[in-house]
Amino acid sequence: MERLTRLGIQPIVATLILMVAGRGVAQLITNGQITTIYYQPYSFIGSGHLFMLPFSIYIVIAVLCLALFITRKTAIGLFIESVGGNPVASHLSGISSKNIILMVYIFSGLCAGIAGLILSSNVASADGNNAGLWYELDAILAVVIGGTSLMGGRFFLVGTVIGALIIQSLTTTIYSIGIPAEIILVVKAVVVLIVCLLQSPEFRKKVSGLVSSRKKTTDKGVTLS
Repeated sequence: MERLTRLGIQPIVATLILMVAGRGVAQLITNGQITTIYYQPYSFIGSGHLFMLPFSIYIVIAVLCLALFITRKTAIGLFIESVGGNPVASHLSGISSKNIILMVYIFSGLCAGIAGLILSSNVASADGNNAGLWYELDAILAVVIGGTSLMGGRFFLVGTVIGALIIQSLTTTIYSIGIPAEIILVVKAVVVLIVCLLQSPEFRKKVSGLVSSRKKTTDKGVTLS
């Protein structure tokens, strides 16, 4: 992460490299085998219940409250939105853009680690090959549905949580009506593509131009009639 912020490596490239490298390291550590974990306190993290609710929900709420406090009750949230919107202008105004980006990556890594612990505990095993597979698509879909701009700047944590719930509801619905699991990836990919297009200023401008042009043609035809 330090090299990413200091050397200006593209985030998506670094993400893909570290994702592949992380799975490779996990495979080396486990010798390519699925390691089963039989330890009740560890299993409680992902599959235990507290006050009739899954314990993992309390972990998610705690992390969400911490993130909301940091981003909405301190100046860090404004710094993050400023750097996300325009890192150069933020740097010129006195904000250490690289340190802010590094801090966000560290917190993101912490959240990913906690999610990995919950997932591993839930299935009572360490599967370096299949655990969390294609979750990166769910992460992108959750944030865009929640209103976070992929162009940078504004973000909505509560909206992201709602987006994650919508994704899970969509997945559960597809499973329940008997549609093959492979279709889920196609549906999610299409939704991500549509949302990305809707967030693109160039795409909205072209669509608006086409609509205006068609409207003018229609009005002209009606006038001639």
